[in-house]
Amino acid sequence: MSNMKSRPFVKVISLILSAAVVAVSIWAILNRQYVLDQLSVWTFQPSAAVQNISQRTALTQKGELTFYATRPAIDTRDAFNQACPRQETNSPILGCYTGDDRIFIYDITNQQLDGIEEVTAVHEMLHAQWKRTSMAKKATLTTQLEAAYNSIDDAKLKERMDYYKRTEPGEFVNELHSILGTEFPNLGSNLESYYGQFFSREKVLALHNAYNSVYTALYTQADELSSKMEALGTKINSESEAYTAATKQLSADINSFNTRASNGSFSSMKEFNTERASLVARSNALDQQREIINGDIDTYNSYYAQYKEVASQVDALNGSIDSFTQVQQAPSV
Repeated sequence: MSNMKSRPFVKVISLILSAAVVAVSIWAILNRQYVLDQLSVWTFQPSAAVQNISQRTALTQKGELTFYATRPAIDTRDAFNQACPRQETNSPILGCYTGDDRIFIYDITNQQLDGIEEVTAVHEMLHAQWKRTSMAKKATLTTQLEAAYNSIDDAKLKERMDYYKRTEPGEFVNELHSILGTEFPNLGSNLESYYGQFFSREKVLALHNAYNSVYTALYTQADELSSKMEALGTKINSESEAYTAATKQLSADINSFNTRASNGSFSSMKEFNTERASLVARSNALDQQREIINGDIDTYNSYYAQYKEVASQVDALNGSIDSFTQVQQAPSV
């Protein structure tokens, strides 16, 4: 009798479990990427450096899930070059997001560029997030990103985007999505709210501005020195031409004076002494002018030495972010 009464209850439990299994299956299908990301994260042990990136950029739970799901690696030169092949010889890359859903970041040890790895990591994480974004959401973001891009007056940004047009056709908005999100403030409430789902915009922009200011200061100094050299060079050339012409004329006048003195052409000693004093005064004035020009040349050379020093500092910074030390030799037959 008791067995007879328990069967309906067992059937109900069975039906509930079956329905639950079906519901979970449907949910898993509809959220396939989330499930895959969770599985990837559960089997991934982030290094201390990777965890530090997450902390310094204040990745949200959603941002960290995407970042860790790509199993990010911070690699030294050889491993990074193998994972992230360069598109153009003179265009170093700091990180890449690969077709197999991996993120690789170049290990940059130059302390002047502290923060560059973190910003690069968020940049690449946004590529991974773009891949996970629905077509409908991409359409909305495209409109917002292009509007923000068109409102930014930045020649260097346009140059970078032209590079991506050449090297990654069809990925313009994808790249814009990463660049604007990590480097440019005041994108409008919609985009600010969107990026805030994944990381702290304030912290990432601060990191970007910190290392970018190192470059900006050097470029500003180089531009100032270049302007000074250009202006001083023009002044030196102009004064040198005037000095050369005046010296040539003085030489001719001295020769004439000496000839007339030899021929007894002067009517009196007063006339002789007056003309001679005039020539001496002109010679002294030219000596002073020569000293001024030489001083300007010394100043120009000082500016040039400073300019070369700034250029060497820029080269050192560029060298520290360039994973290639030289162009590899082509294989021989």
